[in-house]
Amino acid sequence: MYRFDVDRAIEDCCRWIQDWFAENGDGCKAVLGISGGKDSSVCAALLCKALGVHRVVGVLMPRGEQPDIDDSRLLCKHLGIANVTVNIGEAADALERTVSAVLPMSVQATTNLPPRIRMTTVYAVSQSVNGRVANTCNLSEDWVGYSTRWGDSVGDFAPLANFTVTEVKAIGRALGLPAQLVDKTPSDGLCGKTDEDNLGFTYAELDLYLREGIEPAPEKKALIDRKHKMNLFKLKMQPAFPFDPNAE
Repeated sequence: MYRFDVDRAIEDCCRWIQDWFAENGDGCKAVLGISGGKDSSVCAALLCKALGVHRVVGVLMPRGEQPDIDDSRLLCKHLGIANVTVNIGEAADALERTVSAVLPMSVQATTNLPPRIRMTTVYAVSQSVNGRVANTCNLSEDWVGYSTRWGDSVGDFAPLANFTVTEVKAIGRALGLPAQLVDKTPSDGLCGKTDEDNLGFTYAELDLYLREGIEPAPEKKALIDRKHKMNLFKLKMQPAFPFDPNAE
């Protein structure tokens, strides 16, 4: 039976973060978007432990009014990290209007527009403070493609990419994060539904499948496998034509 050693995971992950920064940004700050959910909360806490609070910057990015913005503020206050708030409402609305003026935007395009603007915003902040951007996605979400291509799916380094949702929560508890952040019902904050409503299965079912090979009901297993296959491209760099100038 699989057993997650949370203390070792935290220690190893923090060492990895330190080594990555030593090689790719010695002295730089770690910058990340703060949504108020478990992933950004746990990622921020790991960064604070690995680098020190003074080297972590959170970016809060509501679109107009964000009902749970207080959760983002709670995290920043709990950790004591520097943070900035950039309201993306006007930018998102303006771009949506501009694109819609030349062709009808699909529901998917409209839904994914804010995450892409948010990532642009995080990079703008990061490059202004000598930072490196943390990707906050976890293994469970990545496995089934539950992220926005060139939105929350990217970053310069990814501390949580090989931890399941179950493991991320365990790390959050071990690091002493407020329960309302760690156990918050996961939602993309875009369509009004929870992650699990959108996916068609629970993270608990997915995590057992990934870590212990315990298959969920046949229809859910098929759904998980199909989503994984369809979204593998999100986890890879864009393919490039292998042109060989010396080929005959």
